[in-house]
Amino acid sequence: MHRWSPLLVALAALWLAPAVAQTPPTALPVRVAGTVDTLVGDMLAVKAADGQVMTVTLKADAAVYGVEKRTLADIKPGDFIASGGVKGAGDKIHAVELRIYPEALRGTGEGQRPWAAKTDGVMTNATVGTVTQAPDGSVVHVTFKGGQSELTVTPDVPILAYVAGGRDLLKPGATVLIFAQEQDDGTLTTSRVAAEKDGVKPL
Repeated sequence: MHRWSPLLVALAALWLAPAVAQTPPTALPVRVAGTVDTLVGDMLAVKAADGQVMTVTLKADAAVYGVEKRTLADIKPGDFIASGGVKGAGDKIHAVELRIYPEALRGTGEGQRPWAAKTDGVMTNATVGTVTQAPDGSVVHVTFKGGQSELTVTPDVPILAYVAGGRDLLKPGATVLIFAQEQDDGTLTTSRVAAEKDGVKPL
């Protein structure tokens, strides 16, 4: 049985597309993180830090996304982003990390929820409205269903972007992050993989 912390639940919400309302999921997704051991056909074996190997079946239409570094200048109005941060005064949030999603992932996990990685942590998946400069960085105004917030993003905040990739990224030793679905027979399947690209890791 898998034990889930609030952080893992939040991460899964970021990565998995919302389920159809009339068909709620029967189980939480399984987080598979580590390095590629082998890829044989559609069978991806991933070795965790503790040495355990988990095998995930890639669906025929599974999308692979690479990860690239970005800067404050790359955050544009209309971008769909996910950011973990710490609550400040009012609606202001001090970002700890920020990821820019491609158009294909727009709307994934949209909203705002607690983020257990930090005290008073909050995870925000939203669309960028305006980006203004401040003495200590940038203020990114975002909107999401049911609300809006301001994210203070200082120059030291790591900014990553998910970019379209291919199975060539799934080479032995590459770091990957997957939220897989456990089937009735105990096997794992996925339609999405985030993979290391040019040394930039998704974890």
